Amino acid sequence: MTGKEDEVMWTLASPDEIRLSKGDESVHLFYRRTDTNRWLCAVAKRLDGEGFLITAYPTDRIKEGELLWKK
Repeated sequence: MTGKEDEVMWTLASPDEIRLSKGDESVHLFYRRTDTNRWLCAVAKRLDGEGFLITAYPTDRIKEGELLWKK
């Protein structure tokens, strides 16, 4: 995702959908549709009152997991 830092920040700030990770309740998956009709997923974790980005990646589908918020 080199060079896509702004897109990742935009995904975290204004997602189309947020889902809870099936494996870790402190991990949230933020999704935003891209102009190529795919999704950018930013995976963030909240630990001890702090939040941090774990990873970000492009994907063609949204992962399973509890839907927390949808635009």
